[in-house]
Amino acid sequence: MTTKRNRKPFFIILGLFFLPLAMAFVVYYGSNWRPSGTTNKGDLISPAIPLPMVSLMTAEGTPTNDKFLREDWSLVYLGNGACEQACKDTLLKTRQAFQLLGKDMTRIKRVFMYSGVISDAAYFASEQADLIKANTDDSAGQQLLALFPGSAGAPAITVGKIYIVDPLGNLMMSYHADTDARHIYQDLKKLLNLSHIG
Repeated sequence: MTTKRNRKPFFIILGLFFLPLAMAFVVYYGSNWRPSGTTNKGDLISPAIPLPMVSLMTAEGTPTNDKFLREDWSLVYLGNGACEQACKDTLLKTRQAFQLLGKDMTRIKRVFMYSGVISDAAYFASEQADLIKANTDDSAGQQLLALFPGSAGAPAITVGKIYIVDPLGNLMMSYHADTDARHIYQDLKKLLNLSHIG
């Protein structure tokens, strides 16, 4: 009788340990239920779109390296060279998200891919000095732009969206221009923490 009483707590503890494992096993493998929520703030591009290695002409009149969308994480904004107030506001958001990263800023580059002509060179020189400005008007630029999905999968030439490209040149996330800078920062921070590249 004493031995049976002594074993009872042992079996209770054993049950407390194995019962949650058994329930998790049944729920995961025995049903079609899967967690549905995601924590990313941007729109995941799935599958990711591999971008070709191209060289574009910068606003300064020199060609980019053909790996300018590789080796680091790239925060890319597509717009027009006239870059009116909405464009400037969006570029400011990308800069704020970039600066929030602190020491991780060295793993990110910001890119403005634009059509037409940069009309406010003074603004870009004073407010966006670290920004890579690449013109998309030539055939290489058009080839590259055609791969950027816009609203409902349409080409994004005039959409004005923000994109994240990974260090291998894969287009993998997008944001609407009105996205909060903190949301872009949160996604970038998560990606940098999980990534062993770039």
